[in-house]
Amino acid sequence: MAAPGLRPGAAAAWMLAAGLSFAFMDAGMKWLSADYPPFQVAALRSLSALPLVALWIAARGRAGSLLRVHWPLHLLRGVLGLGMMVGFVYGLARMPLSTAYTIVFVAPLMITALAVPLLGEKVGPRRWTAIAVGLAGVLVVLRPAGDGVATVAGLVVVLAALCYAVAAITVRKLALRDSPEAMVFWFLVLLGLFAGTIAAFDWRPVQAADLWVIAVIGLTGALGQIALTHAFRFGEASQIAPLEYASLLWVVLLDLAVWHTLPDTMTWVGAAIIIASGLYLIRRERVVASGAAADAAQTPPP
Repeated sequence: MAAPGLRPGAAAAWMLAAGLSFAFMDAGMKWLSADYPPFQVAALRSLSALPLVALWIAARGRAGSLLRVHWPLHLLRGVLGLGMMVGFVYGLARMPLSTAYTIVFVAPLMITALAVPLLGEKVGPRRWTAIAVGLAGVLVVLRPAGDGVATVAGLVVVLAALCYAVAAITVRKLALRDSPEAMVFWFLVLLGLFAGTIAAFDWRPVQAADLWVIAVIGLTGALGQIALTHAFRFGEASQIAPLEYASLLWVVLLDLAVWHTLPDTMTWVGAAIIIASGLYLIRRERVVASGAAADAAQTPPP
């Protein structure tokens, strides 16, 4: 039975909608990456979504929460977000969307590993094994010793996943003190500011034919963020996190429809290894959390 206030069905629907929205957003960024530098694409992604997010925050009456924030962590998250976005866009310009997604799927494994030194969490041998297996899956996708995908681009996407993982650690800390609206708003503002400042040195005029793509990026980016917020509002993280892997289906269909390409066999094998490792890790973390809760309930008060 779901806990009071939780709606698993609604949470699952919102999570799937978020994955679909972000898939269209990333497809739009891949489209733009053929004609614009990565920093400019990152700036356009942020600035196009910011007005819609601001309207959402105003409609919720949460504008007052935007100034009560922990600035150092927001600035750090902005820098990490810049590395994540630029690295991802660089990879999108040089590999299929589905391949880049497959590599980024290693991020949850990195988050678990980084939680040990950065958050002081304990990770047992089973979860370390899952992390190692997942990283091996990335090597299967990259095939550095063979004729696999563009290895330099693949490594850049791995670094983007690492930036995402460290940024997720900062989110865990920020969530203890700042509102979700503030985290979304300031992430977009800082990403746009940092990326736009660097992109200004090599800014290319935006073509009228690309305005609709930028509009789609802004709309789907904002909708994806809103859907993700609702997903975690209505469901438990351990239950809805596995649905993030469903986004691979969306990007495969987009790759086929727009760029007429499909992942090769080794990419499918690597994706299966990474996803299996991630699903096991999610299940294992849920078991560990349940055991800790049961032990706490049985411990008599002092």
